[in-house]
Amino acid sequence: MTFDEVRAFAFSLPGVADGASYGYACLKAHGKFLTRLKEDGDTLVCPGVGPDEREMLIEAEPETFYVTDHYRNYPYVLVRLSRVHPGTVQRLLERRWREVTPKKLLKIHDGKGLGP
Repeated sequence: MTFDEVRAFAFSLPGVADGASYGYACLKAHGKFLTRLKEDGDTLVCPGVGPDEREMLIEAEPETFYVTDHYRNYPYVLVRLSRVHPGTVQRLLERRWREVTPKKLLKIHDGKGLGP
């Protein structure tokens, strides 16, 4: 998977835009951090992954998922795009998008807030 493919999927979700995070290009949803590519060009920074889930991912696929000391105390996992299945990245991004999207917009997106 490439970052261009990550961007294409992310932009299919309402409210996603390019942004900056600590001086690096990133993707934001409704102004909140969604993800970014690390300096190595192959690692995606994915927030919203707690320590138990992160440990499970790393144990199951250590060549794909990892964490550095910088992210260890935060709900993040690092993902090697060259090794990950695209569906996995899409699920992580959509879950994070749902975490930061206002509830009213989620209802409209899910078809439950359109009214009579």
